[in-house]
Amino acid sequence: MRDLFLLHLLSTLMMCGIIWIIQWLHYPLFAHVGESSFQQYEILHRNWISPIVGPLMLIELGTAVLLVLQRSEGISPLWCWIGLGLVGLIWLSTFFIQVPLHNKITLNFEVEAIQALVRSNWIRTIAWTLRAGLLLYMLRSMLASAQSAS
Repeated sequence: MRDLFLLHLLSTLMMCGIIWIIQWLHYPLFAHVGESSFQQYEILHRNWISPIVGPLMLIELGTAVLLVLQRSEGISPLWCWIGLGLVGLIWLSTFFIQVPLHNKITLNFEVEAIQALVRSNWIRTIAWTLRAGLLLYMLRSMLASAQSAS
């Protein structure tokens, strides 16, 4: 259980860091690439970011499900369910908001769509930040439970 939790924590912390870089730096820069080279830039962005975030998101989802299914000392099942709910929110936002916006701006450079991407990405940024905080709290609880048991 400990290794499962640590893998889950690692994938979430990595995604939290990635999403903050995307939110504050990468997506806002989209509007400054310029219309003539934007389509190629967007295609490269999608091709290069997907092999990084795809496996991390799958690991995070899989380990979140396993944490709900397995009970562990020091971890409330409620926290595991909340964490899984936030993963669900992230996936729904990704596939129903961000991916369609990426598809739209791949076809046509639209500053309004880029701005919508930046605004809507706050859903994932906040959700991953909440997940990171929740998991660090859960880690603290696990450590306290282990310490009191010894």
